[in-house]
Amino acid sequence: MATDLDTALPAWLADVAATQPYPLVFATVSGAHLYGFASVDSDVDLRGVHVLPAAEVVGLRTGPETLQHMGDRDGVELDLVTHDLAKFCRLLLRPNGYVAEQLLSPLVVATSETHRELVALAPDLLTSRHAHHYRGFAATQWQLYGRTGELKPALYTLRVLLTGIHLMRTGEVVADLDALWPDHDLPYVPDLIAAKRLGEHAALGGLVAPDRLAADVTRLTATLDESAQASPLPAAPRAADALHALLVRVRLADPSR
Repeated sequence: MATDLDTALPAWLADVAATQPYPLVFATVSGAHLYGFASVDSDVDLRGVHVLPAAEVVGLRTGPETLQHMGDRDGVELDLVTHDLAKFCRLLLRPNGYVAEQLLSPLVVATSETHRELVALAPDLLTSRHAHHYRGFAATQWQLYGRTGELKPALYTLRVLLTGIHLMRTGEVVADLDALWPDHDLPYVPDLIAAKRLGEHAALGGLVAPDRLAADVTRLTATLDESAQASPLPAAPRAADALHALLVRVRLADPSR
């Protein structure tokens, strides 16, 4: 295993990654474990990139661009999704914060030299337009909270907004809510995280006044918009040519040709 994982994560994740049918560029943990508020009954979201052999790219019969495996082991639900390197590169060139978080997740289960090259390119793939991704994702989660009153989408809303603000201001992807909230006058967040860790579908309850939460979401949404306007990040990725060259090199190096 490439790095030390959170102690709440099962030790067999690397074994699962090793059984995948195509070579992996990387596999990392995303979801609630990455965001800092996994509950005792959270599933594990494992995300990664595989490399199709050249024969399954240039021929009449092409291999799967996306593979998904869902299962249960030792009472833990696992959701594993990997994209072929070409599809993942296309996603990286869009303002998609979700794939950037997967690439840059510190919870690394499997890695490679290509993974390290992608990480090195990441700063030149991040743009001010990523704010649209975070704003839209936050709006979706806030609507879900409005329908369910559950703690999980409320936490997701705050996490997404704070990650977007931090990215716009610093060019750095940080997905851990616990590392982000202290700079934004959200003193109730530790209580929300503690409650979420006790159960995946806990209700918000009286942990924070609904009016206070709504006001903070409105305030943070405005801050995200302002931060995007003032962001030093470029409007378009600067590493598109380098990403293309990396993909071609990896594909042509396919040992099965």
